[in-house]
Amino acid sequence: MLGSLDSQNRLFATDNNYLEYIGENTFYGFLAKQRHRLFHDEEFADLYCPDNGRPSVPPSLMAVALLLQAHDKVSDAEATSRSRYDLRWKVALGLEIDENLFAKSTLQTFRAQLIIHDKVGKLFKASLEEARLKGLFGGRRKLKLAVDTTPIFGKGAVKDTYNLLADGIRQLARELARILERPLKEWAHEHDLDRYFGSSIKGESDVDWSDEGSKRAFLTSIVDDAARLLVIARNVRSTLDEASADDRAIVEASELLRTLLLQDVEPQPDGEFAIKRGTVKDRTVSTTDPEMRAGHKSASSRFEGHKASVAVDIDTGLIADVDVIAGNAPDNSDVLALVEGSEENTGMEVETTIGDCAYGDGATRQAFANEGRDLVARVPKRPKRATFPKEDFVIDLEAETVTCPAGNTTRTWRWVKSNGQRVRQFTFPASLCNSCALRSKCTTQSSLKSYGRTVTLHPQEALLQEARIFQRTDAFGDCVRRRQVVEHRLARLVQLGIRQSRFFGRIKTKFQLILAATVANFTLLMNADAIIAISAA
Repeated sequence: MLGSLDSQNRLFATDNNYLEYIGENTFYGFLAKQRHRLFHDEEFADLYCPDNGRPSVPPSLMAVALLLQAHDKVSDAEATSRSRYDLRWKVALGLEIDENLFAKSTLQTFRAQLIIHDKVGKLFKASLEEARLKGLFGGRRKLKLAVDTTPIFGKGAVKDTYNLLADGIRQLARELARILERPLKEWAHEHDLDRYFGSSIKGESDVDWSDEGSKRAFLTSIVDDAARLLVIARNVRSTLDEASADDRAIVEASELLRTLLLQDVEPQPDGEFAIKRGTVKDRTVSTTDPEMRAGHKSASSRFEGHKASVAVDIDTGLIADVDVIAGNAPDNSDVLALVEGSEENTGMEVETTIGDCAYGDGATRQAFANEGRDLVARVPKRPKRATFPKEDFVIDLEAETVTCPAGNTTRTWRWVKSNGQRVRQFTFPASLCNSCALRSKCTTQSSLKSYGRTVTLHPQEALLQEARIFQRTDAFGDCVRRRQVVEHRLARLVQLGIRQSRFFGRIKTKFQLILAATVANFTLLMNADAIIAISAA
């Protein structure tokens, strides 16, 4: 049942006696002074039974406790201890000096309820509402957003193919033993799966890792065990109700094991199996967190996990919305949803969205144009080549002509397929290109017969041309300079611990990101007067 905070100010509460001691201008002092306005117990009423059970710890205080935990980057156990012994936490929560507010399980249950009922957004929106009350948005009705991403290292263990398959076998075996109400090791022994429940499948094997045949035989034996287990799982499923929880558990574990088999191993002509060469797209890298993906921070640096996608109001530096996308997803994934979320969170229209070149592709520009939205992003550069790039040709879309660097113009074009789309390709006569003084700089073909140099138009050629023209203006340079605010906010989020996920899965990782964004906004609001002055300037 919902427990409510007593509205009467308590004489011996620490915020009455020690606020000045811990500092009114600290994050703890800010929460002590503002918590009554920021969160209200009735906002969380639908998380509790309305007429049964003991009164809960006031959810408004549990919300404050989660923010303190995110700010101090501590575990659930440490958060519980600090609520009991740390004077700063007691002042922020308004507790008496000898008062114990919650147990670790209380904090975990409250967090689970927020995630299940999708209520963490209430905490985040409270930071934006506080900004509105402090006048940070001024009289503006439109926002200018800067968007960017940063890697989040996943919590799941990343293993090689042998251990991944072993983990998949263990997970399915556990579900089957549980459903059949059998002791796990006893059931595994009956099905000759004992080796998967030791200390290490590789460490306890007698494989000669310098011998390719020995490694292949070892992998084949694991694949055979996985295939046997999948048949057992199918037989057990035939005895269960199709929509039951047990049936769903077997399906999920079986699908994971099949995915691991298909992505990492391939049959050989001799009947054995070998590890696939290369890496398949969207490869599952962890069984403990199957949503983790291998991504790249740069061309030479990779990570396993997710990406934080962030939208920031460039005038105030406030984070307007966040999301967690797959680690291998392009930075521009779901960026329109991020813009729409920013509008919902702030109640203001987004006028312009500014991104780096990862957002400057034609498809993203087209998606924004279809929604009547303004996108500012540098057009990605083409790889350096020995010949003239397409950008050195003058493309007149209205006149339907293309002029080459030598000053020759063609109107001849044809339809071709490019990346699965039908586009126009302009061609120059072979006779003209063969006699051209710039031929060696324009094409590397030794002999031009039917036609010379070709120029293929992009499906969004008009939008890209418009963007390239804008890139040469002072206004674009100003946008690039102001976009840096999102990099500063990402750095702040990293300070608050989002580089390493504390949870398995994207939903819980997003919960961590939202809490960090809320703390980042509140700490920014502590200097609201300075922000207002900068915005006015």
